[in-house]
Amino acid sequence: MNLDVVRQVWQRAESRCEYCHLPASVYPLPFHVDHIIARQHGGTTTIDNLALACLHCNRHKGPNIAGHDTVTGELVRLLHPRQDRWSDHFAWAGAELVGRTPVGRVTIHVLAINDPDFLAVRQVLIEEHAFPLH
Repeated sequence: MNLDVVRQVWQRAESRCEYCHLPASVYPLPFHVDHIIARQHGGTTTIDNLALACLHCNRHKGPNIAGHDTVTGELVRLLHPRQDRWSDHFAWAGAELVGRTPVGRVTIHVLAINDPDFLAVRQVLIEEHAFPLH
């Protein structure tokens, strides 16, 4: 991947995961430039189809583009960081991320954003004022 494109993705994301908002500066594991729509689903390696993702979110997302909403049972697409406004779909309740919409709920579930271990990491970072809730 072109280094200039990678730099643009990092800048646009303000060096934080575009799914869970974890800042890269406080997490020891690598961040990845993720294909929002995986190449195997026809996604391209263009700036409009790339997002910055922490290892946790990227590993759980994999090539997924949708999941089942636990409330409605419907098949719902995942958050698309280039087309969706994050705050429309998510809200913070302490360290827990809450889905405001089916897209938010499905993204949280598929990416395991509220996994107990990941939740514990966020809680410690919040207590240390290293994880801004915005």
